[in-house]
Amino acid sequence: MTAIDFAVFVDELATVSGETILPFFRTMLSVDNKGGQRGFDPVTAADRAAETAMRALIRRTFPDHGVVGEEFGPDQAEAEYVWVLDPIDGTKSFIAGMPAWGTLIALTRNGVPVFGMMSQPFIRERFSGDGGGAHYRGPAGKRDLRVRPCESLSEAMLFTTSPLLMKEADRATFGKVEAAVRLSRYGGDCYAYCMLAAGHIDLVIETELKPHDVIPLIPIITGAGGIVTTWDNGPPEAGGRIIAAGDKRAHAAALELLRLHIPEKPAADNDPG
Repeated sequence: MTAIDFAVFVDELATVSGETILPFFRTMLSVDNKGGQRGFDPVTAADRAAETAMRALIRRTFPDHGVVGEEFGPDQAEAEYVWVLDPIDGTKSFIAGMPAWGTLIALTRNGVPVFGMMSQPFIRERFSGDGGGAHYRGPAGKRDLRVRPCESLSEAMLFTTSPLLMKEADRATFGKVEAAVRLSRYGGDCYAYCMLAAGHIDLVIETELKPHDVIPLIPIITGAGGIVTTWDNGPPEAGGRIIAAGDKRAHAAALELLRLHIPEKPAADNDPG
């Protein structure tokens, strides 16, 4: 499959997802809570229908590929090529009628993200990347994405979806960075990461992320010249505590504060008795 054919297929996935989701947006749709006692974690018929549609297209086109999605169980997750799907990242915004949500699509090869896309069908914007480059298409036309320079935290604009989603200790740690930046804003979900890739903001710091929340965004951010890691500077593919930055200097400065305050894991008990 050529690169051009591949790009066409990813666009088909995004189009199928968007066509499935939009009839539900800003309607009186029912909302289920899949969070249980862990808190409110909404899911709608739009989430499930969009993932079902994308899975069907992948299965029909690439039967040997695996699929891992937010709403349904993994399918051939050990395959060489695995698609990672989050049909609506930002479901809380979606059910509130706010457009700060998007469909996340990634392709991994042997566990490494090789392509990612964020598609927002209501606004008609698509952000994509392959780690070597990143691109935007929307009402304003087409352009390459590039992060902006940010020498220090005192110059940085920081985003997080909500500090209330963080555990108490992580929220206090986040506050150390928040106190050091020029401006801090809340909301955005996947859109914040794309705005970082587009050069409009400098840092995104979050916790409790799942792999499908972050894997599709990694090739976009790195393709635009940015960096994505965990709070302890590890690989981000497994999710958890995540920091994305447009400039390595801002990333290093934020990491210094985050790593100083990460609660230590209990030491293993090696006493044979």
